[in-house]
Amino acid sequence: MSNEIAKRKLLSGICHGSIFFSATFVCIGVPIVILFISDDETVQNNAKEALNFHLNVWLYGIIFGILTLVLIGWLLLGTLGIVTVFMPIIAIVKVLTNPNKVFRYPFILRVL
Repeated sequence: MSNEIAKRKLLSGICHGSIFFSATFVCIGVPIVILFISDDETVQNNAKEALNFHLNVWLYGIIFGILTLVLIGWLLLGTLGIVTVFMPIIAIVKVLTNPNKVFRYPFILRVL
């Protein structure tokens, strides 16, 4: 395996896994830094996709948090928690098994 492919796997995996580092701005800071320091287009696209996912998680968390006032938010927050854990794991596995392809999260709003 070439050094370039190994680097692509590592950086793409870190982008998608950064949500496990912290629930604060660290999880967004990691893909932003990788987006700017990497010259690999696949890694940059994975960083953008990870950023979009993180922003969506925060947006949905705020909306579902407000909906807890009408009680349906508790169910939605639980679902969001499950999605927040499993989707990045799926993304990491996908970018490690096929490093030349960008993982696209389903059902998210793409800002970047």
